[in-house]
Amino acid sequence: MSAVVEKMPGLGDLAPDFSLPGTPDGDKVTLASFRSKRHVVLVFYVFDFSPG
Repeated sequence: MSAVVEKMPGLGDLAPDFSLPGTPDGDKVTLASFRSKRHVVLVFYVFDFSPG
């Protein structure tokens, strides 16, 4: 297995493109679809209504 080490984006760097399921039907949404159009904020958490 080869490991690819990528550098973490720094302040002011463009975020790497990625896609996620965006609708209940499974339609994908890509970060690139928002580039130069809107600001994007990503929040990651373990579970809804979990403590902490």
